[in-house]
Amino acid sequence: MPLTPPAGTAATTTRDTRRPAGATTPTSTPRRALRAVAVIACLPYLTLKVLWVAGSHLGIPDGSGLLEHRLRTAAAHGASVLMDACVIVLALLLTRPWGLRVKAWLLAVPMWLATGLLAPVMTGYPLQLLVRAVRGAGVRPPAHSDRAVFLHEWVFAVVYTGFIVQGIALGALFVLYARDRWAPLWRGPLGDLPAGAVPRVSRAAAVAVAALSLLAAVTHSLWATGSVVGLAPAMAEGRGADEYVLEAVFAAFTLPAAAGVLMIAFGLGRSLPLRLPLALAWLGSGATACWGGWLWLSSGVFGGPAADRPTALMILTYAVQMIAGLTVLALGARFLAARSRHAGGRP
Repeated sequence: MPLTPPAGTAATTTRDTRRPAGATTPTSTPRRALRAVAVIACLPYLTLKVLWVAGSHLGIPDGSGLLEHRLRTAAAHGASVLMDACVIVLALLLTRPWGLRVKAWLLAVPMWLATGLLAPVMTGYPLQLLVRAVRGAGVRPPAHSDRAVFLHEWVFAVVYTGFIVQGIALGALFVLYARDRWAPLWRGPLGDLPAGAVPRVSRAAAVAVAALSLLAAVTHSLWATGSVVGLAPAMAEGRGADEYVLEAVFAAFTLPAAAGVLMIAFGLGRSLPLRLPLALAWLGSGATACWGGWLWLSSGVFGGPAADRPTALMILTYAVQMIAGLTVLALGARFLAARSRHAGGRP
């Protein structure tokens, strides 16, 4: 996808990272403060997980499913410890001079995953609390909610608050880092993209992404409004306000990715800055692919009675989310790589 950089734009490489006027250095005080906040916000979750791996029942009620299949549960806890520890690594990478020399994909992929996993939590949990407050339901989850079975409510309050703080701090650090390293790639309005900047195959893929996103959005919207079509009997029986909010969040996050790729592929909103559709595609594709992939993988290893197992429609919906999000990631990577090549640098 050939593209000529804006006049006067210098090539940006991993060695030559020209910063806009007023940009701070990777080790500036604000960035060190954000790094500290991100690291501290990881500690509650990591502490709980390590305690659970060691055999502690802190925050786990009697009869919780987490007390069954101890080896499998311990392995899952260990994997989640490694995932949250990656946040600490990313915080360091985004605030140290050597982080500017890391290959683009080695940073972008885990940062995209972190964005995708944290964004729905950052929006969904506050919305759940708001709905509970409006409904006067207090802070207790629905009687049949998985959350009431597996963990005490205070655990979710502590952990999700930590996730929200992590997301804010890490997101701010990434914006600063990306501005320093890759700002020339998204300068200017959409209308400045030359003819042929997006090849025909990418346009076809953008249309496919929009169709897949619409399918996932419709299904999650149905579940968010109380429909039980395609839900496993056990899940349909135990739903409450929290589940409706979560389904609405999943439905909402399918839309930004489709909007972003369509805007770039067909030049929609030519006066808008290019960074807007890129940001929409980044955020929407991460949330859609990561949570679709997580739910799809969970569906594949789900055991227990037939009434508890995910249905074909549930598995299909999660797979569609994952495919749509990964397709957007591939399209975005190709688009930005082409811009970098024609700017004379490396991403």
